[in-house]
Amino acid sequence: MKAARIYLSVLCLTVGFLFGFSPAEKKSKATWIWQSEMIGREKQEILDFCKSNDINLVYLRIEMNKPYEYYRDFIREATEMGIEVHAVAGHPAWALKSNEKRMMNIVHWVKSYNREAQKNERIRGIQLDIEPYLLPFWETDQKRIIREWQANVQAFTAEVSKDEDLVASAAIPFWLDDIPLPGPEEISLSKWMMSQFDTVCIMAYRDTLSGQNGILNLIDQEMKEADELETRVLVAVNIKPLDEDHSSFAEEGPALMKQQLEQLPAHLAQHPSFSGVAIHDYRYWKEATPLPPATKQRYKGTYIWRAELIGTEKEQILSFAEQNGVNLLYVRLDLEQPTSYYRDFVREAREAGIEVHAMGGHPIWAMSESRSKIMKLVNWVKAYNESVSTEEQFHGIHLDIEPYVLPVWREDKEAVLRQWMGNIEAFVEETKNGTSLEASVDLAAWLDKTPTPGQPELPFSHWMIKQLDHTTLMAFRDRAPGIIGLVENQMKYAESLQKKLVVAVETKESHEGNGITFYEEGMGEMDRQLDLVTKALDRYSSYWGLAIHAYDYWKNGKE
Repeated sequence: MKAARIYLSVLCLTVGFLFGFSPAEKKSKATWIWQSEMIGREKQEILDFCKSNDINLVYLRIEMNKPYEYYRDFIREATEMGIEVHAVAGHPAWALKSNEKRMMNIVHWVKSYNREAQKNERIRGIQLDIEPYLLPFWETDQKRIIREWQANVQAFTAEVSKDEDLVASAAIPFWLDDIPLPGPEEISLSKWMMSQFDTVCIMAYRDTLSGQNGILNLIDQEMKEADELETRVLVAVNIKPLDEDHSSFAEEGPALMKQQLEQLPAHLAQHPSFSGVAIHDYRYWKEATPLPPATKQRYKGTYIWRAELIGTEKEQILSFAEQNGVNLLYVRLDLEQPTSYYRDFVREAREAGIEVHAMGGHPIWAMSESRSKIMKLVNWVKAYNESVSTEEQFHGIHLDIEPYVLPVWREDKEAVLRQWMGNIEAFVEETKNGTSLEASVDLAAWLDKTPTPGQPELPFSHWMIKQLDHTTLMAFRDRAPGIIGLVENQMKYAESLQKKLVVAVETKESHEGNGITFYEEGMGEMDRQLDLVTKALDRYSSYWGLAIHAYDYWKNGKE
């Protein structure tokens, strides 16, 4: 067991000297499951939690009155996922000589279980969690308790070591280095404990790494001792609510805990004994972890540029949307129409699960003198939403501003960009003022190659994405690789900001050259290419779906 491990370490070091490197041991990320009934009623939930949190070691409390079959499925499936399962058992009274037999029962049970189990169903180790300092007479009879505790530990490790495949481990508090042991050698109780086990989990129950009372300072002596002893160390933290807030991450939450633990490897890189982290325990960690957001419903949108269609072919539009899975409509508004003109359409669309965003725009809207036109649209939509019922309200306001078609773009692009930026800032501010309306825009995907005025290191598309609730990238290409290539860097940036992106493609006949539109290829080929786009971009949380430009051309497109 430990002797064999030391021999193996020497062998690995020798190989390292011969070939110039030594293989790095994969770090453990562990948690405890104290309620063994959980693996019966929520096995899959536990395994999914382990997978999503990169857990590769589970300390599972064993109830020895359950049949072996109870544990086999869980351990087998965990093993197949690369998760080791170790039995954990213990009680403060197990430190006493009178309870040695009770302690040894877990060793005998695990060995018996493993003899009858298949290789991938076996328990890989046994951990003792004995905390005798919780006994009422710890303060008055400490020396005797420690002496008996040591004897029981030696009996335990001697029995476990008879099976060289079993790992012997223990959970110990960080402050055992303050307790000296009697004898000719000056040795702390923590060093003695670490000398007995293959692995120890140091219960460094604090909620910060640095400072006098931080994890790193509290475990410093133990890490040095473990290096000397060649004992593997897992640094354990707690997320269970405790009376002392600084002893647990319960108040700070899993996100901050993760952030702190991810810094440990860098801080402890000089300690070969550092072998990972452990979180106490699964139940409290799971309860403190926010549920993942519901699977997002990807957008499939289109544009309605002719406002008169709302009055003349409402039923056709909604029927087309249903047949093609459309759940997002950008609808250009005619502000001369009364509010009643849009109410039925918006209500029926929303009842069909379709978001309706009011749309407006013109290339000249990028210029400062046109800001009032943007404000007129925003104020009209806000007034409309205030005057109608909730189910008749627009979900957002969408601008289509493409100033690169103006002569002034070629003459003084930077001046146009600065004015465009000012108008967008005003648009977002006014749209969000007192409303829950989404602010969004169309944006040429190639603008990621244009620097932002005053921030030359920042692509203009990135600046724009940062301002809006969602941005629709006009990636007008007719092959998936071309579409993906235009948007992927912006997907990565949007993901870092938790912003939403929609990818738009063209179906209108174009005279800009081949490869721009699906007009020639037809709608069937468009669907095939867009499936490939979605498969490629779905790994980005920023990817929120597709928009097809536009309804008039799409509905008349060839198959």
